[in-house]
Amino acid sequence: MAKFSVIIPYYQKEPGILRRALGSVLAQTYRDFHVIVVDDQSPYPVDDELAPLPTEARDRIMVIRQPNAGPGGARNTGLEHVPGDTDFVAFLDSDDLWTPDHLQNAFVAMTQFGADCYFASITGSDAFYYHFGMAELERSERAVRLSDDPLMIELPELSRVMLKNWSFLHLSCMVLGRPLFETSRFEAELRLAAEDVLFFCDCVLAARRTVLCDAAGAVRGEGVNIFHSIDNDSPQFLKQQFNTWVALDTLEGRFQGRPDEVASIRGYKQTARRQALWSQARLVKRRKVPQVSLLARWFWRDPAILQSVMHLAVGKLVRQSSAN
Repeated sequence: MAKFSVIIPYYQKEPGILRRALGSVLAQTYRDFHVIVVDDQSPYPVDDELAPLPTEARDRIMVIRQPNAGPGGARNTGLEHVPGDTDFVAFLDSDDLWTPDHLQNAFVAMTQFGADCYFASITGSDAFYYHFGMAELERSERAVRLSDDPLMIELPELSRVMLKNWSFLHLSCMVLGRPLFETSRFEAELRLAAEDVLFFCDCVLAARRTVLCDAAGAVRGEGVNIFHSIDNDSPQFLKQQFNTWVALDTLEGRFQGRPDEVASIRGYKQTARRQALWSQARLVKRRKVPQVSLLARWFWRDPAILQSVMHLAVGKLVRQSSAN
């Protein structure tokens, strides 16, 4: 079988998006791969996307159909179907595109430097301004340069760095070796937020070696994106923030005994609490009923959110007194 298995979770509402992603896979300069597309009950049929492809291309592609389980659940299904003689797994979101040398650069990093976890940089439109590349990390963090062309580095304190700001990491630029893809899985119930960050951390913590490549491995697409389609006034916003808090709480347990990492995680947890409570306060202000059942579930899991309620209430009283 092939050296690489490429896992693509598929859920899109318009034609051409998956076909475009597959085109970027089929255009790779490194050719020893096959593709696993997990049809997560996509509204637009996967067969219509594959039909225009030549027979040789379709022969590389396995389609697995399942009831909708979200992006993490779809990726887990793909991981469960990786052939026993595959060496590496690469992920690609169905609305993203790979650059031609992505698999070639990953193969060099994994074999030449003995890595079992690899990330390339990602590029995209101005909507994703917050992404940054590995060259910026080399300038701002303690790094070991492994290669000049393309630039590849290793960060001795990668877990601490990524918890400060993980915007240099993306699933469409991630490749795993067998020791990781056999054991690492996504928290599928975190459908609206943070399942990727939790997966990143689990893999980095378990990896023998992680190599970061500055060359862009993927171009960020703009198809169905669950996270970015939910704004502060969306009914799903509270659930998204709760998912984020749950993922962060799980992460905190992974990093016990590492105070810098725990401090970062607790700061993010407090941000999730505040954003959740402000969203419910806006509902009340508009004379709408807050999402009481989910709030109660959150309070039960996280009594500290009551302190956030008090801080927000006190802050509002202080502002009202100042205005008077």
